[in-house]
Amino acid sequence: MTPRTYDERDVHVRPGHGSRPRTKLRPAHADAVRAFVVAVDRGRYHVLVDTQPVVAMKARELGRQSVVPGDLVDLVGDTSGVTGSLARIVRIAPRRTVLRRTADDVDPIERVVVANADRLVVVTALAEPEPRTRMIDRAVVAAYDAGMSVLLALTKADLADAGPLRRLYEPTGVDVVVTRRGPERQIDGLDDVRSALAGQVSVLMGHSGVGKSTLVNALVPDADRATGRVNDVTGRGRHTSSSAIALRVPGMDAATWVIDTPGVRSFGLAHVEPDHVLAAFSDLAAQAEQCPRGCTHTPDSPDCALDEWVAAAPDETTTAARAARLASFRRLLASRSGTLD
Repeated sequence: MTPRTYDERDVHVRPGHGSRPRTKLRPAHADAVRAFVVAVDRGRYHVLVDTQPVVAMKARELGRQSVVPGDLVDLVGDTSGVTGSLARIVRIAPRRTVLRRTADDVDPIERVVVANADRLVVVTALAEPEPRTRMIDRAVVAAYDAGMSVLLALTKADLADAGPLRRLYEPTGVDVVVTRRGPERQIDGLDDVRSALAGQVSVLMGHSGVGKSTLVNALVPDADRATGRVNDVTGRGRHTSSSAIALRVPGMDAATWVIDTPGVRSFGLAHVEPDHVLAAFSDLAAQAEQCPRGCTHTPDSPDCALDEWVAAAPDETTTAARAARLASFRRLLASRSGTLD
């Protein structure tokens, strides 16, 4: 029997999953339209194309890139907004600002809260619940790190004096507005808030129960954001806003938007470099220029000018205010560097 001779026709190679030649070329999506993200809900993105509401999903090529309220994105597909239609987000435009936070001060995972906001509005009740200056300081640090300005909105001024907090933060360059409960559930001071927000995209942040959703409902009557009461035992409010949403403020410039966010209990700053923390305390930063080279500004730092600044206060009230600011800064610094006990 003559041995059989084999050639290439006898070889059959089954193509594998990786046999298709890869290319780095991606569709240009030249026909994509620009949209503004107003809300994110379980993998669906609610956006506006001009004034037309559209529901979209994220295209696979975006991978794990997060899309958040305030983002400007490019859409392809059905952008008619007809019920049941679904467009695709194929690009995220470069962001002007990015407000981020982490779960705590050592968590390496950053969470983008909103994008392209001009101002962070820190809503703080003067009573019920009591104001937490450390949370305010954290929010100010995060906002300055994001390139945003800060507005401190003090609510419930009918229950407590706003003077101490105004004196604490206005010298640092933080704008302050004060509101109080008026007759028939009106909010006195709302015009001052509207003036401070005019022509900007502002994100509202605050603990549950401070009146943030009440303020949003006053600014945007059709928003219908849920409001809650403060627990008499814990002194804390319950979470009423479950997701961030961007809302245009009626009766004002078309560029005036507010982004309401869920109530927060913590605001980690692991994404902020320790050297940047001092920049958020402008009153301290000016004094720190007098510190010796290499000063760490910690309590055991020799000849720290910040301690001398507190000691040189002209009266007891100013001494207490300066000491509180310095203590807040040092606690943030220690927490961020992982040395807080």
